[in-house]
Amino acid sequence: MSTRINKRFADLKGENRAGLVTFVMAGDPDHDTAMRILNGLPGAGADLIELGMPFTDPMADGPAIQVAGLRALENGASLRKTLEMVREFRKSDPDTPIILMGYYNPVFIYGVEQFSLDAREAGVDGLIIVDIPPEEADELTEHTVPNDISLIRLATPTTDDKRLPTVLDGVSGFVYYVSFTGITGAASLDTEAVANAVARLKRHTGLPIAVGFGIKTPDQAAAVARCADAAVVGSALVQKVTDAETADQAVDGVLDLVKQLADGVRNARAK
Repeated sequence: MSTRINKRFADLKGENRAGLVTFVMAGDPDHDTAMRILNGLPGAGADLIELGMPFTDPMADGPAIQVAGLRALENGASLRKTLEMVREFRKSDPDTPIILMGYYNPVFIYGVEQFSLDAREAGVDGLIIVDIPPEEADELTEHTVPNDISLIRLATPTTDDKRLPTVLDGVSGFVYYVSFTGITGAASLDTEAVANAVARLKRHTGLPIAVGFGIKTPDQAAAVARCADAAVVGSALVQKVTDAETADQAVDGVLDLVKQLADGVRNARAK
């Protein structure tokens, strides 16, 4: 399965630190600005990148990411253009893992088989499809697995020990632990609860555990980095684009915050 994801987590383990996973929306606020942000993320400290696939009905996302997706669609974003962004990114960065995150409908409309082929060719390493349950994922995995695209699933505080084996079946790359029940960006982090949840997940899988939802500051990212294999930040970065008045402000705002978050993550275990 995806060698970039596996290699990146192996490298992080060798460095005795957690990783920073950054989420940005493809095409937000427009293609050119989004491309500048995407290209700048690794240099700012992102170890892995989640790239949102814009969708008209993002039911699991909070206001910031909903607005970002709709803004991108209004400015011409599409799944094909999202793959073009990855293809362009790969011209200068062959190593940073990219995971596409979003909903099944655009992939289904595109055609799962063709999408999987095109995603692999573009340089996509993994998929997070938030609205397809494990029991119905076969029509996706029969095409993603042969194309070396990792399927990454979400585990939540309500995923009990009985349900976990089903959730983890067929997963590769890493497991994304949602730190609270609800929509993205809606609550703050309970670090003690997260530490307990990560320990429980590690009893069920040898895959790395990345924790997201509710991480907005370098201190919160550092707290997660002390117990998990990666901290995921999305809404706080997307909000920087929303708040910006110019393209330059959007790019600088996102990348400056990524640098601060990366510092927090990288120094977490040294304390």
